[in-house]
Amino acid sequence: MSNLTNNRLNVTMTAAQVAAVKTALQTIATNMPFLIGLTKEERIALPKINVNNKAFTEDAINAVANNAGILPAYISASGMQNDYQLFVQLDELLGLMRQLVEKTEDTQMLAGSEAFVGSLSSYKLFGAAADAGVVGADAIVDLLRQRFLSSGLPGEQSAT
Repeated sequence: MSNLTNNRLNVTMTAAQVAAVKTALQTIATNMPFLIGLTKEERIALPKINVNNKAFTEDAINAVANNAGILPAYISASGMQNDYQLFVQLDELLGLMRQLVEKTEDTQMLAGSEAFVGSLSSYKLFGAAADAGVVGADAIVDLLRQRFLSSGLPGEQSAT
């Protein structure tokens, strides 16, 4: 759990940085106009290349390319080669993208955790200030308690 004395993040992005990242993402999308979306059912139903059948796929493509006369004309070696080459290219890019997404999600998680831990600590300190009779602390505690209770957090019972 994060704590207030070990704040691993204390940064924000500038508006220019956010805009630059959005532009970079749009550039990626623009350079991959062939990307499509699948339904959940399609993702489940489609046969997939994996470690076990990758060599088979490569061998079959080579066999089709080298023995086109044996197969019907609608079997396209070049189409299969293009599909496989795109698969390999996207496989490399996905590895890089997954690393970036993981680091982005981890950073977001840590930033949120640090903000939440600081908020919980502040809530407790405002409560202690209210208990000690500090003027204005009761109003803050009442406001935060409503947000705290509505979020379903442990440690507080709603007054029903």
